[in-house]
Amino acid sequence: MYRFDKRVVITLDAGGTNLVFSAMQSNEFIVEPITYPSAGDDLDKCLATMVKGFEEIISRLDEKPVAISFAFPGPADYPNGIIGGYLPNFPSFREGVALGPFLEKKFGLPVFINNDGDLFAYGEALAGALPEINSRIAAVGSKKVYKNILGFTFGTGFGIGMVIDNRLNRGNNSCVETFCLRHKDLSDIYVEEGVAIRAIKRLYGEYSGNPGHDLEPKDIYDVAEGKREGDVKAALRAFEKFGEIAGDAIATAVTLTDSLVVLGGGVCGSSKYFMPALLRQMRGELHSLRGETLPRLPEKVFDLDNEEEFAQFAAGSARPLKVYGSDDTVIYDPMKRTGVIISKLGASKAISLGAYSFALTELDARS
Repeated sequence: MYRFDKRVVITLDAGGTNLVFSAMQSNEFIVEPITYPSAGDDLDKCLATMVKGFEEIISRLDEKPVAISFAFPGPADYPNGIIGGYLPNFPSFREGVALGPFLEKKFGLPVFINNDGDLFAYGEALAGALPEINSRIAAVGSKKVYKNILGFTFGTGFGIGMVIDNRLNRGNNSCVETFCLRHKDLSDIYVEEGVAIRAIKRLYGEYSGNPGHDLEPKDIYDVAEGKREGDVKAALRAFEKFGEIAGDAIATAVTLTDSLVVLGGGVCGSSKYFMPALLRQMRGELHSLRGETLPRLPEKVFDLDNEEEFAQFAAGSARPLKVYGSDDTVIYDPMKRTGVIISKLGASKAISLGAYSFALTELDARS
């Protein structure tokens, strides 16, 4: 979608350390990015930097952009472009800043701001995992089409985005979140304490008996691979527990939305160590007080990066079903199924595509 569209949208990757400005056309970046320090603790300096970055990008373009669209940390009232609340990396925004209206007035362009988890899921829904999966299903002759997908990002935190019937669900309060679900093992602790970079570091420290270590998740992965000195068993246990806690939370979200799942973020490079535990949770069992056993999810769960499992997922169990009282038949597929896939775009590209597509979708709806 929009990969042949010639309209230009200005983008921004707003991180706690740097602001990275660029522009997209036809689903691709068309200028070299410009990077400036965020200065999130100084509102005047931060806003001046944003204006400077956007002005420099616009000056490099051969045509006028149609919008500015980007992700910015919340809490926020995203539909109205207002940022405010507890923002660790942008403390100067905590009392509330009308960022969208400020930029619209400055540049005379529509401005769209969203959560990075939302844009990750939207980018994967329009130009990543969802069209890829549907295309591969169609290639084997199946009529099944998926329209719902949940995007989860593993990084500093545990982010989520939700696309239902190909539309981004922003909620009533710009508050579609997963970090505050309960931790599977610690009922009064929120789940992000078990599904984040800090969780892998903490777990490795606990299991290795060395809580003061200075290893990052990539280092712990290298330990698991035998490429770096360290406690291999502790590294493997840390990733396994990470996957278990993530899988429990993801299963809850899928139960309520009947969606496919795409995972993104740097930690996904370690997926071979956490994915088995994640899938076990999603494929687990629940029990009634009468002793009945039910699957954790009504859907059968597939690893969509496994070719054999994808083939089963795509084929389903379709069969002819006779229409009562006639010789007519219809095709019936009783297998309810979902699946988990790792982003091929990468979180950063998916977020940018989400921002680009969101802006054009909104502009098209207005016209």
